[in-house]
Amino acid sequence: MNAFSDLLQQDGPFTKEQLTAMIGATGAHQTLLHQKANELAVKHCGNEVFLRGLIEFSNKCRKDCYYCGIRKSNRHTKRYDLADETILQTALYAHENNLGSIVLQAGERNDPLFVDRMDALLQAIKKATNGELGITLSLGEQSRDTYQRWFNSGAHRYLLRIETSHRDLYRQLHPDDERHDFEARIEALRAIKETGYQTGSGIMIGLPGQRVDHLADDLLFLKEMDVDMVGMGPYIVHEQTPLADQADGLWPLSQRFSMSLNMIAALRLLMPDINIAASTALQAIDPMGREKALKTGANIIMPNITPASNRKDYLLYDNKPCTDESADDCLSCLNMRIALTGRKAGLKAWGDSPHYFKKNNNNTAQSK
Repeated sequence: MNAFSDLLQQDGPFTKEQLTAMIGATGAHQTLLHQKANELAVKHCGNEVFLRGLIEFSNKCRKDCYYCGIRKSNRHTKRYDLADETILQTALYAHENNLGSIVLQAGERNDPLFVDRMDALLQAIKKATNGELGITLSLGEQSRDTYQRWFNSGAHRYLLRIETSHRDLYRQLHPDDERHDFEARIEALRAIKETGYQTGSGIMIGLPGQRVDHLADDLLFLKEMDVDMVGMGPYIVHEQTPLADQADGLWPLSQRFSMSLNMIAALRLLMPDINIAASTALQAIDPMGREKALKTGANIIMPNITPASNRKDYLLYDNKPCTDESADDCLSCLNMRIALTGRKAGLKAWGDSPHYFKKNNNNTAQSK
């Protein structure tokens, strides 16, 4: 116990072996880890939990990732694409309900029509909200020119999950072609960062063939990439994907959940001032999963405000929560659930990453 307690009192840097010990922590060690991570989250990012209204506006995707329910080859998925006016009205709903930011998320597309459309949408949202609504994009790999255009039009955060930093494991999760190239993914993250976005990535926990030391390497990868925000959570099977054939060899759901909380906590120790999301996938395993993550180092929640009629068609994994709820349902009890964790909701605030501003020698975070 003393050795582990001493480890948690360090300011870092942490070795792979030390991170592996944190990720595998159980019992009293796990309790200490989670408590320390919660303390650091409040110390470096404040007591507020910042909200990002999630708009899943299209499930059309050019990628064919073996784990994803909206992969191109899934013929069972009903494809949809929200109208521009619907997206704009949903963004206005977020603004009117005191959400400081939205996340525009969709399957990956990079055709000129889509790029131009997003450019116009970003400008329309900024104009309609008087520039007050923060915008995060989660739209996959794009060209440097596209990243720059969207940045110039008002997006200021971009999330591109690596899912695993282990090359061989990455190859097992994707077709072996140029569209799913590991190096291209890394280059896209660099391009996002160099454009000026607050840069986010993320990890899936409990993948087939994944080991605890792989997860430690993932945390060190996030540190090396110097990301500003992270979203990570347990791998959950979608039965209409190739990876579902390997479901029998997975860690139990309870272990994937526990490891996910430990990963959040270990990352908070490793990178104390970044934004870390409490992922929806945690809630798919435990109804209080997001709240538990908020007590183990997370400081961001992304309530789903996608129109209810489309939610069941954006299924990245089975048993995704909140698919039968409206945006009002998702928001109505959120303040109370956050309060149960001893935190408060950060309303009307962008809730930008302190890490981003520190490394850019600008401590004046946008708080509109």
